[in-house]
Amino acid sequence: MTAATNTATSEKLLATILSSLQDVKAEEIVQIDLRGKTEIGDYMVICSGRSTRQVASISEKLAQTVKDEFGFTAKMEGKETGDWVLIDTGDVIVHVFRPEVREFYQLEKMWQPMDGPESAAN
Repeated sequence: MTAATNTATSEKLLATILSSLQDVKAEEIVQIDLRGKTEIGDYMVICSGRSTRQVASISEKLAQTVKDEFGFTAKMEGKETGDWVLIDTGDVIVHVFRPEVREFYQLEKMWQPMDGPESAAN
């Protein structure tokens, strides 16, 4: 954890990210609480953009918002292709997908609780 993320609680970071995604018209925004499940971060946010251009634009604007609000640069991968962009802010990991790519990878299912309704039926 960097000094910048120490000053910004993961909850403040999450709230800013969710607000930014809503402002730029990201679709199907899902937040997943990772606390106690993994060391990669406290939260994961998954959302969609309608096109490669919108996915790249959502990602750029989100990274700029994090820099403006919290004073650090988020790591970003995948912006060049615009199919799936990962933005790592330290405590919050954000995935921005084109809908077809999101459906293919189904990250939300990977992080569902094992004691949820689907596992109880098996």
